[in-house]
Amino acid sequence: MIRLATGDDAAAFHAIYAPHVLEGVATFETVLPGVDAMRDRVLARLEHYPWLVWEASGDVLAYAYASRFRERAAYDWIAETSIYVRDDAQRRGIARRLYGTLLDTLREQGICQAVGVITLPGTGSVAAHEAMGFAPAGVWRQAGYKLGRWWDVGVWQKTLAEPANPPPAVVPFRRLRDRPDWQTWLAAQG
Repeated sequence: MIRLATGDDAAAFHAIYAPHVLEGVATFETVLPGVDAMRDRVLARLEHYPWLVWEASGDVLAYAYASRFRERAAYDWIAETSIYVRDDAQRRGIARRLYGTLLDTLREQGICQAVGVITLPGTGSVAAHEAMGFAPAGVWRQAGYKLGRWWDVGVWQKTLAEPANPPPAVVPFRRLRDRPDWQTWLAAQG
């Protein structure tokens, strides 16, 4: 089932995230943040952006969230998206459904563009983003140094809605998540 994340999910998120920090390049974070820091991230992000969970039989198998793309006010209508799926839950369609729900939620908030940032070559992540309708939007050459080498980073972008001129204000997630219609909709997704 798909549900909203809570601070109580922090240990499960940390366990899913740890291999990417320690052994992979899906994130450029190089030091494990710890469960308390992960909890703080979840709670802080939920003020403005969705953080969703795929849970089965009480186990968290994946999580997806959005975050601010850049700090300047003109960027309010674009969000960076991320998803992490537990290794033993890969290739079951979980990422597609969870990510789709995240993107639909962003659209409901009034966000017009989603951006996925992928360490290259990132073949699986590129394929997953393109299957969701993201298109390549550029490459940052030698953007990060991790695991003894420099990595290029690709940016993939998806239009969620045509932007109005002028655009209405983005609905903070804290307001959207409390709406009964959104809660009913989310329950139907999982």
